[in-house]
Amino acid sequence: MHVIATAGHVDHGKSTLVRLLTGMEPDRWAEERHRGLTIDLGFGWTTLPGGELVAFVDVPGHERFVPNMLAGVGPVPAVLFVVAADEGWMPQSTEHLQALDALGVRHGLLAVTRCDLADPEPARDQALARVARTSLGRVDSVTVSGRTGEGLDRLRAALDRLVGALPPADPEADVRLWVDRSFSITGAGTVVTGTLTAGTLRVGDRLVLASSGTAARVRGLQTLGRDAGTVRAVARVAVNLRGVERDALTRGDALLTPDRWLTTGEADVALRGDDTGELARELVLHIGSAAVPVRVRPLGPDTARLRLARPLPLRTGDRALLRDAGRHRVAAGVDVLDVCPPELVRRGAAGRRGAELAALAGPRRLPVADSVLRRRGFATAGELRAMGLPVVGRPVGDGWRVHPGVWRELTGELRQLVDGWRGDHPLEPGVPVDVVRQRLRLPGTGVVKLLAEAASLVVVDGRVCAPGQRAVLPAPVETAVDELAAELSRTPFAAPDAGRLTALRLGARELAAAVRAGRLLKVADGVFLLPGCERRAGELLSGLRQPFTLSQARQALGTTRRVAVPLLELLDRQGITERLPDSTRRVRAGRPL
Repeated sequence: MHVIATAGHVDHGKSTLVRLLTGMEPDRWAEERHRGLTIDLGFGWTTLPGGELVAFVDVPGHERFVPNMLAGVGPVPAVLFVVAADEGWMPQSTEHLQALDALGVRHGLLAVTRCDLADPEPARDQALARVARTSLGRVDSVTVSGRTGEGLDRLRAALDRLVGALPPADPEADVRLWVDRSFSITGAGTVVTGTLTAGTLRVGDRLVLASSGTAARVRGLQTLGRDAGTVRAVARVAVNLRGVERDALTRGDALLTPDRWLTTGEADVALRGDDTGELARELVLHIGSAAVPVRVRPLGPDTARLRLARPLPLRTGDRALLRDAGRHRVAAGVDVLDVCPPELVRRGAAGRRGAELAALAGPRRLPVADSVLRRRGFATAGELRAMGLPVVGRPVGDGWRVHPGVWRELTGELRQLVDGWRGDHPLEPGVPVDVVRQRLRLPGTGVVKLLAEAASLVVVDGRVCAPGQRAVLPAPVETAVDELAAELSRTPFAAPDAGRLTALRLGARELAAAVRAGRLLKVADGVFLLPGCERRAGELLSGLRQPFTLSQARQALGTTRRVAVPLLELLDRQGITERLPDSTRRVRAGRPL
């Protein structure tokens, strides 16, 4: 299926053409039919001579209803532009064309109506010249009469050519269905309609509302009045939702693929149209079917920051327009550059940001994804996709990707941190991993190991250090440990008590450093012996009659219960001894000591 919107001045025959082409009445309201004036969006569809299905979104032409017109044109990839031969180009012709140009619509067809009332060629020449100066460029054109039917076959053939030139939609894309109608049906519940421009909808799909994040389930689908289990873009679609009330969403809301979109209240944009200095500071942003008031902060001659009155699901690369409702005119087209812009807090920040954006939007166009990742440092693939960016950067574990330049800077910072830490913390062999994460603002501890490898460092016992680096004990600590080691060499299992450790000025940090340096063995809290004492203990205990009691072990080792209990537990863990059900122990036979 293909979807085409109408456009053009009021009463130039847009709805008449839709009726003739489809046999359907696009004016849905009794007031519209009574007044002969389209007020809101209308719809109809037909099969073209080439066999292609085409649906029309008929939009109002009166200046009072331009917001409704924009809601219909916003999501649609092609337009049937209508100009009457007897009136020619009119004010709303201009505003509609400006809107199409601002939205970047590139596919269109010109229909000159009322060719039975006036020579259509002057109006056609004038319209083609104006259209050619916009994003539509050179378009095909036909003349037609809604009263006599003259030219209707030419119009159908031209529509065939138009839809044949439209680019295919991506059925695998994330769904963002802009809602243009919502209503309730007795027995069915909430129904919304919209133009599906990309992606696929299926009965049973879970979607979320952009306005609230509320989850909803697709209860049923219809397209062109028929039930469907699956609808692929491009299509007009009606979605019956379960789990959401009718008044929970209105025109301008959107149904989204869960966890794939970022809703944002600020965006940095490039402008096509008025210089930012000439823009009003309060305008209305139109994208899809949404119309949201925004405050405009100029950042450069053709760049600005938009602060939205309510968040919208935007992505880099989106096209939208700014309209000055007070002056009834399109102010500028918008290209979204950054949906997660940085704060502007320092003096001159706005000017610097404007220069950055100019480089992103200029003719040499720097890659937006590279710029965003450089500023953020780290991002997940999902975050990049949600912003509308390609997945760039280096994978560094835990799902994170990093900008290569940032990674190089971080490796240098890590080396400096490790070198400085050794001087400031002589009792420690390296920097704790969590300290590295906090100091370097890394997204997770899993990234630290890869960064250490990149910096030719290692992670040992939860610390980042140079390969082979050991804690170097300061001279006073070295002297105290030497004295303690001499005492333990004479009585290997007479661990010093708290008083003795205090006398030696060996506190918790000094003892931990001595353990890391391999000078002492921590048997339990407050119990320190020399490394290798386990082997000596096993030899002594193997000389006892097996099995033996705790008391017998204590006497054989020449120590106290305070030391004997944790020491035997250590021997059990190392497999030197084993504890029997009656709480006695024995040295394991054949265990090398």
